[in-house]
Amino acid sequence: MSKLKPAPLPSGTVVGGYQVIKKLAAGGFGVVYLAEDPQRHMVAVKEYLPSSLAERSPGELTPRVKPEKQPLDRLGLKSFFEEGRSLAQISHPSVVSVLNFFRENETVYMVMNYLQGDTLQDFIVTARDLKRDKVFRESTIRSLFDEILRGLRIVHQHKMLHLDIKPANIFVTNDNKAVMLDFGAAREVLSKEGNFIRPMYTPGFAAPEMYRRDGTLGPWTDIYAIGACIYACMQGYPPNDAPQRIEKDRLALSLSRLRNIYSDNLIEVTEWCMSLDPLSRPQSVFALQKELARETERRYTKLSFGERLKMQLENLTTGAKA
Repeated sequence: MSKLKPAPLPSGTVVGGYQVIKKLAAGGFGVVYLAEDPQRHMVAVKEYLPSSLAERSPGELTPRVKPEKQPLDRLGLKSFFEEGRSLAQISHPSVVSVLNFFRENETVYMVMNYLQGDTLQDFIVTARDLKRDKVFRESTIRSLFDEILRGLRIVHQHKMLHLDIKPANIFVTNDNKAVMLDFGAAREVLSKEGNFIRPMYTPGFAAPEMYRRDGTLGPWTDIYAIGACIYACMQGYPPNDAPQRIEKDRLALSLSRLRNIYSDNLIEVTEWCMSLDPLSRPQSVFALQKELARETERRYTKLSFGERLKMQLENLTTGAKA
């Protein structure tokens, strides 16, 4: 029998001066509520409430954590609080704005802008269901990820990683701004400390190093996820997850089917970001931005990068012989 998830705060509850209207979403690490601030502005309030550690009955405010799980809970709580503090220092249109964060009811709350629109995942599903050759136009993909990468670069400059970039965590607002949501500092800390987090990653979008307890995470880890998101925007589906790819990698074959639909440059950038070896990927967002900006090389061929390289080598050899 599966463990019951801790109950969300009831509508009408006031925490830190914010009145809860309703639950918007819940995940393994917390619950997000729609709330009103004292000036009656709508905000989103995220409560640290890891379902693997905490219990809470309907109508209660304070979560209960068993004594043996308290050290781990405190570690996650500290990480969640630090994440709020770090995000509050970042002001960028592509990074969710943290307006406030506070402790109450023996847990931590993060107050963010309430955004209206849809996730990139919603757009992908809608476009895919229309059964077009192209899920998204190339110009749309480049423009969207140019925005996201500008924000991600600032995040990395603040010594933070996102660790769960996926279409469901990229929000496209009604005024067409792309915003990254749901940063995963607590997720990373808790998954390193104890193996109870399931899943600690999103299959298809998580880099291979996230599956290993000794894996070194860095900007290249988020860059793998960016490549996987670009892939999903082109294919309409996520790529195979990293363990499957390590066993038998079909990424190049899948991408080869997109030749002549998307430019060689975009396909190669996606493959580069999704290298199984972290050292073979772009090592910084800046390196990726530079490559993604090379729109002048908008060639559409049916030959793979490897095939073209082979042809070039053959031409060189022929030339040398002549």
